[in-house]
Amino acid sequence: MTATTGSAGLVRVLASGAAVPPPDELRIFPGPPLALPGSLTERAITVDQTHRSVVVGEHVVVKWLSPPLPAPQRAPELLEHLAEVGFARTPRPYAALYRGTDLRALVTGFLPGALDGWEWATNDLLAELDGGPPAAIGTPLGALAGELHVALATPSSVLPTPVATSGTAGWMDQGRRAFDQALDLVDGEDGSWLAARAGRIRADLTLPPGPTAVQRLHGDLHVGQILRWDDGYAVIDFDGNPAAPQDLLEPAARDVAQLLTSIEHVAAIANKQTGHAYGVAVREWITRERAALLAAYRPPAGALLDDALLLGFETAQECRELLYAARFLPRWRYAPMEVLRRRYPLAD
Repeated sequence: MTATTGSAGLVRVLASGAAVPPPDELRIFPGPPLALPGSLTERAITVDQTHRSVVVGEHVVVKWLSPPLPAPQRAPELLEHLAEVGFARTPRPYAALYRGTDLRALVTGFLPGALDGWEWATNDLLAELDGGPPAAIGTPLGALAGELHVALATPSSVLPTPVATSGTAGWMDQGRRAFDQALDLVDGEDGSWLAARAGRIRADLTLPPGPTAVQRLHGDLHVGQILRWDDGYAVIDFDGNPAAPQDLLEPAARDVAQLLTSIEHVAAIANKQTGHAYGVAVREWITRERAALLAAYRPPAGALLDDALLLGFETAQECRELLYAARFLPRWRYAPMEVLRRRYPLAD
């Protein structure tokens, strides 16, 4: 089976209850079985993504991992856990396709009308700046993140002990390395600006000592992972962030910090598209929506969040964004640099 010819065939086999040809193996997630779509027409999802996703019959999405992911894999385990505890705010997981211990594909439900957050959130902000309704993105993001963290902290047969207690030593090591490497790679005016503020940025790459709650997380929770579709909002992509450490148990603050910084990245995108014509309004929007996100997150999941960890994790996230841009996507550098310039307006 291949991403170009095998998606419909995989869906047909899954709906029939038959076995896939060896050496592949299908592992079925909890829940009602997949019904065969009325059409098996395939179309590729063309937005930027690491792997390739194919929609079959406007009913099912087959995500082909390229290359296949060796064991251990985060997504199948977390999707099985979420299905067992009844979390329904993610596309319905149906099955995972393996070859030996390598994960080849995930089969999930298709959400009609879905747009990822880089599109819908940016469009909402641009509309507000143009005199339209408020771009109230923080409340749905925070509520969804809170429900997700509560579900991930609920015991299941997959994760019988999902929450523990840990110290914070070592969690900022990767963020510090990312900043040091970014300092070496970022040139020109941006590089000089970073060097002048290196001491202040490094000072924020710290966490208060002491025990805090840790649990399984999404691992790469930004607005691009939140779909707005015909029936609401859903979270996708539990593969984790390849640019961040993948500890099994981490503080909820890491997910929340990344989601908060992605609000600021939406603002940077809108600023770029409008030539920074609405600077004051955008700053006010950032403050408003960050506060709304935290206010919506706390009712379901507040006990899981250690607020004292947010600054360190947010700073580490921006350093990772900057390093990613320097290594792989230079056109993205403006976004983390805009966030850092706003946070560190004066030299040491």
